[in-house]
Amino acid sequence: MLNFLADSYFAFLFWTAFTSFGVCVWYFPLWEMGLSGYEALLLADVLPIIMCVPFIRDSLYKRKALTSSFLIVGLVAYLFPSPLIRFLIVGVSFGLSTLWFASILYEDSFLNRGRFERDINALQVGLILSLVVRMASYSNNPIWPVMNDTNGGWNRLGLIFALVSFVSVYSRKSKDVPSDSKFKKPLYTVEHSKSSIGPRQWLCAALGLGGWLFAIHNLFTESSILGRWTWDGYPNTGPKPVPWGALVTTALSLGFSLGNLTDFTSSFIWWSLGSAGAFMITFYSGWFPFLTGLVLAVYISSITPLILGFVSKCPPGRTISLAFVCYNILVLASVWTVAYEFVPGGPILRERSWAFMSSMMLFIYCGVSMYSTMLKKNIFPQTKPDSAALKKIKNENYNSFGIMWFLVVLSWLVMFWRIPSSSQTPVPYHPKERILTSAIWTIHFDIDNELWSSEQRILEAVRDLEADVMGFLESDTERIIMGNRDWTQKVAEKLDYYVDYGPSPRKHTWGCAMLSKFPILKSSHHLLPSPVGELACAIYATLDVYGHEVDVVISHNGQEENFLDRKLQTTELARLMRESKNPVIFTGYVVTKPFGPVYDILINEGKMSDVDPTDSDRWCQYIAYRGLKRVAYARISRGTITDTEIQAAKFILPMTLPSLDTWKPSYNLVNESHYPSGYHFPTIFRGEGVRGHFYHVFNEPKYYD
Repeated sequence: MLNFLADSYFAFLFWTAFTSFGVCVWYFPLWEMGLSGYEALLLADVLPIIMCVPFIRDSLYKRKALTSSFLIVGLVAYLFPSPLIRFLIVGVSFGLSTLWFASILYEDSFLNRGRFERDINALQVGLILSLVVRMASYSNNPIWPVMNDTNGGWNRLGLIFALVSFVSVYSRKSKDVPSDSKFKKPLYTVEHSKSSIGPRQWLCAALGLGGWLFAIHNLFTESSILGRWTWDGYPNTGPKPVPWGALVTTALSLGFSLGNLTDFTSSFIWWSLGSAGAFMITFYSGWFPFLTGLVLAVYISSITPLILGFVSKCPPGRTISLAFVCYNILVLASVWTVAYEFVPGGPILRERSWAFMSSMMLFIYCGVSMYSTMLKKNIFPQTKPDSAALKKIKNENYNSFGIMWFLVVLSWLVMFWRIPSSSQTPVPYHPKERILTSAIWTIHFDIDNELWSSEQRILEAVRDLEADVMGFLESDTERIIMGNRDWTQKVAEKLDYYVDYGPSPRKHTWGCAMLSKFPILKSSHHLLPSPVGELACAIYATLDVYGHEVDVVISHNGQEENFLDRKLQTTELARLMRESKNPVIFTGYVVTKPFGPVYDILINEGKMSDVDPTDSDRWCQYIAYRGLKRVAYARISRGTITDTEIQAAKFILPMTLPSLDTWKPSYNLVNESHYPSGYHFPTIFRGEGVRGHFYHVFNEPKYYD
């Protein structure tokens, strides 16, 4: 049992290395606004090609302690402040982790089947453990190289567990590898004849493994991915991450159990059910697509023994390295669908998530159908099972299933622990004054300027600002290249906010999200017109603000180079705001100078008032409003979290709402003392501020009569 736990922890380290690479490589094209060249390290995962050399292949297989040590490399990356050094360490770790993976898939004929079964079971348990750990860490993996002591990392603890597990593996190396031919005969004897495993067979095995790896990574390495894929606006949002993310661990464990206990996983009908789940989550939102996505989770996990068992019978070097090439193609395709404006050939895959999802299922079908065909032709003959070995393997399977289902129960306990209590119902910061503080911030995908996860400092900035409604742009992090994280979970739960994640990750935008202290009565997600450049997103939400409906619009419009896009997008936003019968607040990313053509569309056609038309030093972010009394306006520096400042404004909701068509705001400046303290912006940002956030441009907030 202790040995299996150690193996499972190394499997957890494999999934850690496997999922950390994307979020690290993303840092560089993010700042370059295009391909940086560092993406070439993605090819590190074809390192298993060296297993084409028999000496290397046998050495890696016989020396499990050596391959296990490869997984420890990435754990020390957090010790290096330099983003480039950390990234290079992670890249090496990523490549070495694939060697560990390849070594457990190589089934040598002189070893019994027990080791392969045990390693595959450990791989499954390691994945479930990874999900549970990320649940407890609010969607982050706490031993990733983007984590540290200041943002919720458990890096030292992870390293200690790794060293203890390594001692376990090292101390039993002589038991795993026999030194003579008297070792027990194989439970299953596989004849590796040239006629049985030819190029066609191992090519299909590689396709199947590549599709399986991508499916697991893209959809099931974090419990909230599936829910965010099927997320929709209020009130029918679909499943929320807490507690329904635990259904994902349940579905995966059910699939792993079925795959080990039944033989129907290679059938076409079973593949069709999985494909139906993939279709639903690609095109539809809400609870029903989420439930069909759970069917896909059961399917993908159930074929794990089949896919990995098939690969173990194929030439390891060429098969596994080609599988990672197929995986890389699918990863790049998933990136191209949203990053099409910044990559070569991008328009080919523009907004075509169905293309890589279909390819994923077809790749898997190639592997499953070929394996099924080979079984029917009896190409994999089996000897009579050795009773002692069979009993041992059954016992080990039961133990591994027991651990896996224990982790499932633990995942539900974690989720129920995280459910907010009645005392955590969101409450505005200044209800007596009927103040609403609204803000906008572009957060660069929760990765700061030095390649650290930044949601802890985002949380602190939001808390210190006392924002009641806050819009976030460049916020969609539920993608492979961004770590498949949901940073909104920690901020919303720790500070007691309602959250709208914004458009689903499958809708091909960079994301916009909203946190609100006021109940969200309804919200809709808009994909704004983008004929030339990248697809722009918007949230249109109606909030219950002190008993009155107030509409909030948050948007991220296109880039400077694409004027037509920005014009059409802003025209649509203006229409939404113009047609609203409620007071309206706009916070968004517009990309225009004040009084330019796009600005005029937003303000004049939208029948809105600029928060401060005398502020000529603006370009991207703007705040506008109608039907509320604006009290104050402030600009707060970004710190080291992003390249964009925070803009914030304070509004009063009058007891009696004015006529929205006739009320014109005043722009007369007054001293802060004109208002009682409950109306003031926090003093913490005055002077040098805190954590790099301070009032800038005006050096203090502006107040209006």
